[in-house]
Amino acid sequence: VQLQASGGGLVQAGGSLRLSCAPSGRTFGVNVMGWFRQAPGKEREFLARIMWSGGSTNYADSVKGRFTISRDNAKNAVYLQMNSLKPEDTANYYCAAGRFIGAGRYQYDYWGQGTQVTVSS
Repeated sequence: VQLQASGGGLVQAGGSLRLSCAPSGRTFGVNVMGWFRQAPGKEREFLARIMWSGGSTNYADSVKGRFTISRDNAKNAVYLQMNSLKPEDTANYYCAAGRFIGAGRYQYDYWGQGTQVTVSS
């Protein structure tokens, strides 16, 4: 599975961006897509995930109410709509593909190159 996130850029605080991710290649077994981010000197942070089937979603508390994950099964694409952006949202954003492994856990086997989001104050 190949992944590439796109849509990042420079935006002022309070602005919005929409990230896109389109997995390609052999996607057998993949049933969940997630968005993560990593800022310099910080650990990678989970943001949101969505199931390909059914579309159920989960969000990190840090982005709940501001970010929305969605999917387009016809286009085989996943999006992250980011509103009310803050300077602390500045990071490299990644999409990942994986599978539900039970007990509320997910394993992300495929990662794409990130897209940089910079929020100016």
